[in-house]
Amino acid sequence: VQLQASGGGLVQAGGSLSVSCAASGVRFYIHVMGWYRQAPGKQRELVATVSRYGSTDYTDSVKGRFTISRDNAQNTVYLQMNSLKPEDTAVYYCYARTIEGNSWGQGTQVTVSS
Repeated sequence: VQLQASGGGLVQAGGSLSVSCAASGVRFYIHVMGWYRQAPGKQRELVATVSRYGSTDYTDSVKGRFTISRDNAQNTVYLQMNSLKPEDTAVYYCYARTIEGNSWGQGTQVTVSS
């Protein structure tokens, strides 16, 4: 499975951004899609995941501000980020889990200025 992320960019604190990630080369259905992020000098952390059936999970710091969704027909996952804070600045990586294993996208930069 190959993942291609798009979106992200630079926004002021309080603003909104969205990122999306399309999977290709999918031979079996994707169990879980999601987003991780890694800020400079920090470990990669889970941001949000969504199951094939629409069940979602978020890290506490983004609850109420971020919304994850997916289009199973298009094998695409979306992350809408509202009320962004400078601490949300990171490289965001999309993720997909299938019966064949885990796949990662190349990462897209999200920068929130104060």
